[in-house]
Amino acid sequence: MILRTHYSGQISADMDGKEVMLAGFAHEIRDLGGIAFLVLRDREGMAQITLVKKLLGKDVFKMARSISRESVVMVRGNVKAEAKAPRGYEILPTEIQVLSAAQVPLPLDPTEKVECELDTRLDSRFMDIRRPCVLAAFEIESAVLCSLRDYFHKKGIVEVFTPKIVAAATEGGTDLFPISYFEKEAFLNQSPQLYKQMLMGAGMDRVYEIGPIFRAEEHDTRRHLNEAISIDLEVSFADDKDVMEILEEAVAGAYSYVADNCRRQLEVLNMELEVPRLPFKRITYTRALELAEEKAGARMQWGDDLDTETERFLGESIGEHYFLIDWPSSIKPYYTLPYEDKPEICRGFDLMHPRMELASGAQRVHDYSLLVERIKEKGLDPDGFEFYLRAFRYGMPPHAGWGLGLSRLVMTMLNLENIRDAVIFPRDRRRLVP
Repeated sequence: MILRTHYSGQISADMDGKEVMLAGFAHEIRDLGGIAFLVLRDREGMAQITLVKKLLGKDVFKMARSISRESVVMVRGNVKAEAKAPRGYEILPTEIQVLSAAQVPLPLDPTEKVECELDTRLDSRFMDIRRPCVLAAFEIESAVLCSLRDYFHKKGIVEVFTPKIVAAATEGGTDLFPISYFEKEAFLNQSPQLYKQMLMGAGMDRVYEIGPIFRAEEHDTRRHLNEAISIDLEVSFADDKDVMEILEEAVAGAYSYVADNCRRQLEVLNMELEVPRLPFKRITYTRALELAEEKAGARMQWGDDLDTETERFLGESIGEHYFLIDWPSSIKPYYTLPYEDKPEICRGFDLMHPRMELASGAQRVHDYSLLVERIKEKGLDPDGFEFYLRAFRYGMPPHAGWGLGLSRLVMTMLNLENIRDAVIFPRDRRRLVP
């Protein structure tokens, strides 16, 4: 059963006289008496279906005029070049079928003429995504993933998948979602971190994973979620500088790919995408505190994590992507490698967009004894990490890696106001459905 031969974006005025079949949603119907216009919307745009009563016949014309907005329709007809029509053509129909009638009233307005609250949009996400601007953002997100996978493949980095149901916390913290796992208690994984490192001990050398992570943090902000997609990388025989270079190339490459391959979507979003310049700036944690004090009068203690106001000030001052490097060892996780000559500072880094943190990474501790020592320093029990520590007893290469938030990357790339606009069905502390 063929219900579509073309998307609207595949048709042009050069196809004048050609028969086509379009399928999509009834975006709008304008009735002018003896003539009416049905605007059909599909994934690639809109097509004007011109309904002429004397050509269609009284019954078909009456049926077409009565189609409810957002009903699913199929239209067979002939292309006619028409300079005044969208995309320079219109369709003169010979057949119209309503495949699924939409009830009225609609839960929201997909024409984007009437704004509605974010909660209303998320409650009816299936309808919200019919809005061209929302759909465009998710098509760009797909392009970002395509770019990243292509880049990793060319760099000889292998895609892997690690468990999302685990027996112990990755970071050793309490921000975990417990679940019932037969007779045992288990947790949803916070990160593939430990498994990525174990794979370095397995000799896989260079791996990446794109998958969900879960954090039971009680945030209620525009940039936090409790389920997110993380892009994680781990590379053997590499240090923090090596993987920072991979990260900045991957991010800038994603921008470039979107700029070249998503022009229609960017046009829908009414934006021009500026590709970040390489290399990204490197700013030490200590220098960041000095800048905040010099320019904004902020007085943070060395060893404190950067607060939101300091991050915002640095972003406004720097105005582009940058790395924060050389963090205090006390702030970063136990698997972050301290400098040998200055153990109070570690080889950890964060990738920052002017608006927020995008990624966090480090050169890792690969020495078994030092790793056990670091776990204890963080007030954790090494016995709870035995499955992980075993891999370090039998030869572990030096390695480094990072984790990048997909939704934050897309949110900042497209200048979206809320991270929930970069997630199809977001999960936060208040939202579990749809």
